[in-house]
Amino acid sequence: MTERTASLFDPYRLGDLTLPNRIVMAPLTRNRAAPGNVASALTAEYYAQRASAGLLISEASQIMPEGQGYQDTPGIHSPEQIAGWKAVTDAVHAAGGRIFLQAWHVGRISHTSLQPGGKAPVAPSAIRANTKTFVNNSFTDVSEPRALELSELPGIVAAYRQAAANTIAAGFDGIEVHAANGYLLDQFLRDGANKRTDAYGGSIENRARLLLEVMAAVIDEVGAKRVGLRISPVTPANDLTDSNPQALFNYVVEKLDALKPVYIHVIEGATGGPRDVAPDFDFDALRRRFSGTWMTNNGYDRALADQVLAAGKADLVAFGRPFIANPDLVERLRRNAPLNELDRDTLYGGGAKGYTDYPKLGTAA
Repeated sequence: MTERTASLFDPYRLGDLTLPNRIVMAPLTRNRAAPGNVASALTAEYYAQRASAGLLISEASQIMPEGQGYQDTPGIHSPEQIAGWKAVTDAVHAAGGRIFLQAWHVGRISHTSLQPGGKAPVAPSAIRANTKTFVNNSFTDVSEPRALELSELPGIVAAYRQAAANTIAAGFDGIEVHAANGYLLDQFLRDGANKRTDAYGGSIENRARLLLEVMAAVIDEVGAKRVGLRISPVTPANDLTDSNPQALFNYVVEKLDALKPVYIHVIEGATGGPRDVAPDFDFDALRRRFSGTWMTNNGYDRALADQVLAAGKADLVAFGRPFIANPDLVERLRRNAPLNELDRDTLYGGGAKGYTDYPKLGTAA
């Protein structure tokens, strides 16, 4: 008898969770947090509308005030933020869903107007990124960062640990550590941004040190079954480069496997862009080094997702922007139904328009 291959609509066991399908809603920054960077009732409605996904991963949420890089992004470091997210997780669970929080520190991808006291953002090295951030309702060049002192790094690790505890207190099923897309942990990993000469710079082992310390702390705090990680080995997002990404991420994934996080979430290619930005990079080599759940992301449709699952190259597939315009994306994929058109003018900031007002199948716009 031929063994049946995995389907996008098969259930999947993720740690202690049973996912009803293998479709994941990827983290999507929407810049709609209430004052105090608190998730609002509108946020709860937005995520509950999408609870048919096998797993929801929240928009990135800063672990500390210095970790903010864009206006109106939620945090997970104050009592008010924990309470705001608790209303979201309650709504998602009431709708039958499961949800992880994505925790981030943006590092150098920030602006002095968002930093406590108007200070410079922090980074592994004082190298300004050639990119923009979203402040005052417009895109603005990021500010020049300062290099973190060696003595400050334990505080970064401690902030991630506390964020993990806060995440569980807020009712999330788990936490995804954001080490992708050119933010702080990714900046430490890659030699285009990390020019340090201490124990956190230079060799691959040194550049991976902060990420591995963060993951060990988070796993120690809440348990490996509640911890995932996002990486983007070859994306040029936020002006980040590395001279040898294959060797770097082969090492990172091997070390992560020993920590046994419940999943690794990998962006294949350029984030939100072409998948073939680095055609020589071997993502399968990473997959072979990790014994846990492998989640893939970037430019997937149903056909490509089915192909990858059937080949055993992934266990879960994350969809990003299609979930913005299609709260019922799971059902649309199941039926091969047409998708709503994305309103790009309402992606960042604003209210319900372009956020909670997209129609489901069988309803009028």
